[in-house]
Amino acid sequence: MTVKRCGMGLIVMAALAFPEAGAQSAAALAKLDAAQMSIPTARKKTFVGSPLTVQQNLQAGANYSRQVVSYQSDGLRINALLTVPNGTPPKGGWPTIVFNHGYIPPAQYRTTERYVAYQDAFARAGFITLKSDYRGHGSSQGEALGGYFAPDYTNDVMNALASLKADKRVNPARIGMWGHSMGGFLTLRAMVIDRQIRAGVIWAGVVGDYDQIINEWRSPVPASIPKSVLALRQKAVAKYGTPKANPTFWNTLAANSYLRNLGGPIQLHIGTADEDVPVAFHTSLTAQMKAAGKPVQSYVYPGDNHNLSRNLSTALSRSVAFFKANL
Repeated sequence: MTVKRCGMGLIVMAALAFPEAGAQSAAALAKLDAAQMSIPTARKKTFVGSPLTVQQNLQAGANYSRQVVSYQSDGLRINALLTVPNGTPPKGGWPTIVFNHGYIPPAQYRTTERYVAYQDAFARAGFITLKSDYRGHGSSQGEALGGYFAPDYTNDVMNALASLKADKRVNPARIGMWGHSMGGFLTLRAMVIDRQIRAGVIWAGVVGDYDQIINEWRSPVPASIPKSVLALRQKAVAKYGTPKANPTFWNTLAANSYLRNLGGPIQLHIGTADEDVPVAFHTSLTAQMKAAGKPVQSYVYPGDNHNLSRNLSTALSRSVAFFKANL
């Protein structure tokens, strides 16, 4: 299976949006402030989620059911792809994985496309999985203003988590997260916001701090991102200064500053030929995890790309085994 390239490039930190930004988008962008990305601010929020409402029943997988469901996030209907194992759940409910996808142009995004083989691997292994579309993607309500300078996608992930915790099929004490590229950024943020997340797996993750994201991310910027969204970076730097000039502020936005608060281990994967996300992000987080005294597994695949296409089976097997051992 081929997954859309998820690298954002130097400016993608801004966020991912519709191919064209209209008046409503301009109004939403005007309300954004980088300070809203603060980890302490996110910890003060109450994420309540909602019941998972079935929108469409899909063809079943090998040993699991598949449905398009929806949940509520900031008053918006967010769609997601849910898989549930067949049979009798273990005591307390099924172990569960929140599945955070990487960048796909929101207007092109479809709930049932991309990451199919990835999600299938975890579903076959006996995990409930939920892949959120994020707002503004596909048929989800809201605007896709991005992950790096807007808190919206983080809120969508946290509300997906809250919805799962309240679902009777789920064991709330056995929930982990998997994230690719931008989804890795969201996974790391979620894990330092909520210590109840037991384990995380990140593939080719945007897991550098903001100094690295702003100064070391040189891959091409997707043409689908409007200039008005890209300008969020300049707006933030103009107001708060650069990460080097004002590290106190920017460190509050970076999950890397809060690794001691992680509630569980992380497994990291990346290919050395990744053209979308610097390998240095992976290397730095690995070192930071060790310095914080937190368990980390690091896998670097020589010559492989952003989607780990050459080592897909190996990476999936390692990821499944990691969740089986830690959830």
